Amino acid sequence: MIRPKYILLALATFISSILHAQRNSVYQEYIDTYSDMAVEQMRQHKIPASITMAQALLESGAGRSYLATNANNHFGIKVSGGWTGPYVRRDDDRKNEKFRKYRNVKESYEDHSLFLKQPRYSRLFSLRQDDYKAWARGLKACGYATLPTYADRLITIIETYELHQLDKGKYSKYKPQKKQEPVIIPHDIITVNGLRCLVARPGDTWESLAKETKVSRRSLVRYNETSKDVAPEPGMNIFLEKKAKKAAKEYKGYWHKIKSGESLYSISQLYGIRIESLYKMNYKDDSYVPVVGDLLKVR
Repeated sequence: MIRPKYILLALATFISSILHAQRNSVYQEYIDTYSDMAVEQMRQHKIPASITMAQALLESGAGRSYLATNANNHFGIKVSGGWTGPYVRRDDDRKNEKFRKYRNVKESYEDHSLFLKQPRYSRLFSLRQDDYKAWARGLKACGYATLPTYADRLITIIETYELHQLDKGKYSKYKPQKKQEPVIIPHDIITVNGLRCLVARPGDTWESLAKETKVSRRSLVRYNETSKDVAPEPGMNIFLEKKAKKAAKEYKGYWHKIKSGESLYSISQLYGIRIESLYKMNYKDDSYVPVVGDLLKVR
């Protein structure tokens, strides 16, 4: 049996080709709504509009995340650096973390620009303003996000939606050909730990996955031990049935070494194990914070 991590790698090219073949209408609507705001921030602060827009799409789930809808926070910025404004609490790397709350979306975009003006990100401003790939990789290198594939995801979004147009100060709104139905390529159903699952793509929602798989949204959320307010994370396994108490037999005696950006939840999704079982196997409780290099039993 192929290990889950190799399944994900094998699917990467396939997922990328899907993204370039079609555009998600939710993402496109968000771009059409806020592209002018991204360009305005570029003119004021010299941050590529393509980067601002791609980050907003990824961090806010195209404006549909809990933070975007309840706090106008489209970039996932936490309370830090002397912030004295309002905030909301949300589980993230740790439980019950504080995230900034804004009066409107424009205020969120402005604060994002000011956030990148911190010394931590100063080297980004030596890059060419039209080199979105360098900016995406620079953001990851400066520690904006812990997700290992963060830069690649930004680049994929920019190229799929041709956001580099924004860096020239304008954006031609996408107009699908008339009398042409959008091509929808179903997710491949794969098997991880003997369980049926699929790999989430950008733009997926619990509703869209429920419609496609004929598994109710409520069941999908429950099987994947998450909340209906948290969108499926692109690249992550989404299970169509209840996860197991331990990994497949081939993992007997195997120890998973924690890598940067991983959490107990992402590890449980990788191997198809219930989070509670993962804690019990490793004599941990929910106060445990994974550290890079830690070893965890999965069976």
